[in-house]
Formats: sequence, C-alpha cells, structure tokens
Amino acid sequence: MTAHPTTNPTAGTKGVGPATTEAMKVTRVPWQIKFTALAFIWGSSFLLMKVGLRSLAPLQISGLRILSGATVLLLLLTAARGRLPRDRRIWGHLMVTGFFLGSLPFSLFALGEERVSSALAGIGNSITPIATVLFSLLLLKHDKIETRKIVGVIVGFIGVLVIMQPWQSQGRPDLLGFGITLVAGTSYGVGWTYTKRFLTKWDFGGLTLPAAQMLTSAAQMLVALPIWWLTQRTHLSLAAPWSLHANTEGGSVLWPVLAVLALGVVGTGIAMSFQYDVVRAAGPTVGTSVTYLIPVVSVALGVLVLHERLQWPQFVGAAVVLSAAVMIGRSRRR
Repeated sequence: MTAHPTTNPTAGTKGVGPATTEAMKVTRVPWQIKFTALAFIWGSSFLLMKVGLRSLAPLQISGLRILSGATVLLLLLTAARGRLPRDRRIWGHLMVTGFFLGSLPFSLFALGEERVSSALAGIGNSITPIATVLFSLLLLKHDKIETRKIVGVIVGFIGVLVIMQPWQSQGRPDLLGFGITLVAGTSYGVGWTYTKRFLTKWDFGGLTLPAAQMLTSAAQMLVALPIWWLTQRTHLSLAAPWSLHANTEGGSVLWPVLAVLALGVVGTGIAMSFQYDVVRAAGPTVGTSVTYLIPVVSVALGVLVLHERLQWPQFVGAAVVLSAAVMIGRSRRR
C-alpha cells in the first residue's frame, strides 16, 4: 500500500538549483494514466502480500518490499541528478515519517492478512482519510476542520462497525486481523499529518522526500528483522532472517518472492514516483483521491483471483467508509 501525499511537494522553488528544477518537471505521460495505474498498482498490493505470505513471514515481506522500493527510488533520484537532504533535523523528522508511512503500515498489513482476506485488508486501508482528520485535530491545532469532515469521521466509524458485525458471534471477520489493518491504515494518517506539520517548510523537489523517507524505513527494517529472527528462530525454525518456509500452497517459493519484489519495485518504488507526478500535475486533492479506488481493486482481485468471499455487511460497511472518505476529501469547489 499505500502512501498519499497531502501537500504539494513542488510548492516553492526558492533556492532550488537547475538539477532539482529539472527533477520537478512532470513527465510526458499524462497524469490521468499514472493515476489509473496507481489505483491498480496499490489495489493489487494486498493480493501480492497474500501470495507472499505463502513462503515469507510478515516482517520479511515488509523488509523485502521496503529495501527493494528504496533501491528503486534511490536509482531514480540519482538518474534525475537529485540528492538526499543533509540537515540532521530533517533526518530526525524523516525517521518518524519513515516509521508511520513505511515500516509500521507495511508490516501490519502483511500481519493482518495472516488472519483476514486481501479484500478485507484493502477495505481497512480506506480508514486513512478518516484518521488524517482525527490526527489533524491533535497535531494541527491552527488548521480549521470543517463540520463536513467531522461528520465524515462519524460516518466512517459507523461503516467500520458494520464491517465488524458486532451483533453476531459467528461468521464475522477476524476482529484482531481486521483491527490490525485498521491500525495500519491509521498509521498513514499519522504519518502524513506529521509530514504536513514538520516537513512542509522544506523544499525537497523531485524524489528527494520519498527516497529519503524510504531509506529511513529500510534502516529501521534492517534493525527490526534481526531482532524478530532472534526472538522467533526457535519457533519458526529459520536458519537466518532471510530464510523462507515451504510454500503453503505446495508450489515453488519463487512465486511468493517474486510477488513481494513486484510489490517493492513497482508498488513502492515506481508507484511513489507516479504519485508525486500526479500531485504536481493535478494537485494534492486529486492525488490523494486514489485512496477511494484502492479498496475497489483489492476486493475485485481478491474475489476473482483468490476466490475470496465477503458477506453483505462487509460490502455495505465498505461503501459507508468510502462515502465518508469522499466526504472528507471533497474540495469546497467542484
């Protein structure tokens, strides 16, 4: 999944050199095509994680995804003649955003999918706009939150309750698994609100911000993976942090690994560069509206490819949550 910039990364060009200005130009590919590609790329990420779980543990999935995504972004940044920030204060803030926009949600989504379907995990991702409003109230005290957005938050929580089906004890989704995906989606709201408060004054330009942010996530995973392996190696019988278990579907372990690599290279690295191009061309409101399409794609792929099944409360609740997200993200002007 998924990352959604809430601010225009190209705002302000004071002190920007020729190389950075060139990196900030929009490519010739129309932004509408990249926007559509993002919906399918990020919507399919839940399917790829489910396939990856056949041979990889959740932290292995997030680790491989982040490391491969960071590699792609650094290569793209180098090709655009960009450079990473040098201020220590910026890197301190990036460590926070790298955690809430990378390490934590990527790990939690994979962990949640051990207990719920990829379709339901995609629905959990739609909580992000709702969480953004809530944390904006806490962290952005000078920002005025419209009544419409507050109503959207309330409606969104009603939709979540419908999905959980608290009125029955059997047949409802695994509450812990779905709760984990909700925390993952909420993490994006925390991360982008933090970014708006502490990093908007810095003009990065190009892919400097996403590349640096993913680099901090990679550093965090390089610490988390050995700790996870040391505490779980006896239980999991893994010789090393990168050791794989047999494919639970009986096939080769190659396909789960390829699925996670595709998730990292395309779904994290290339998709992040697409997202910033969309924001530059069409603005942050349009750029973040891709959130509304991700659950639709994840549900469709889960049903068609993995033959997953959702009950009617999940469909109704998902529609309510998505309606709340649209209500929150809708601009004052049409």
